[in-house]
Amino acid sequence: MNYHFMDMGLSHAINCPVYTLGPSGTSSEYASQFFYRWMSDNYANSHHDIHLNDSYELARNNIMHEKGLLIVANAYPKINNFYMDTRLKLLATFLYNTPLYGLVTNKKLPDRPLYIASHPAPVPLIEELLPDGLRIAQVIEMPSTSAAAQAVVSGEVDVALTTEIAAGIHKLNFISRTRPIHMLWSVFASHI
Repeated sequence: MNYHFMDMGLSHAINCPVYTLGPSGTSSEYASQFFYRWMSDNYANSHHDIHLNDSYELARNNIMHEKGLLIVANAYPKINNFYMDTRLKLLATFLYNTPLYGLVTNKKLPDRPLYIASHPAPVPLIEELLPDGLRIAQVIEMPSTSAAAQAVVSGEVDVALTTEIAAGIHKLNFISRTRPIHMLWSVFASHI
């Protein structure tokens, strides 16, 4: 997989915990695991515990209280808030593909327009991936791709746009083709 990394001061962040969007199965967790491997390969004895949070904002709050790193997808609609926050310093950016995204369910689809759960950032993929003959009643925004998958399991929606990882965790089946998103990620720090 191709990736490009711009390191602007990570030598000051060795062994800092990483905070990002959870729960398990999100693209943010996947990118954070890549970041962990990259740091281990490029900085001797580097170790980074990954902490998953209910929102990027909660993740930011956690690094305000202790030395830590925040990894945010640049597709996040409110990322400007992190770039404008004078308490944060941008330490790195990297391009890294997300896990495969697709539409999933766990049941036979009803013969009516569908309720589809998704994190706000990848919503444009729904039209692209929606199989012929299916229609959308409403897109229900969720705090993460994993939360979208969970909404199918709990019966809140018919279908979710989610990652292959979250689909596996929640035992959901793809009803569409899948594809990754070529994504830019930002690594912020406080107390550095």
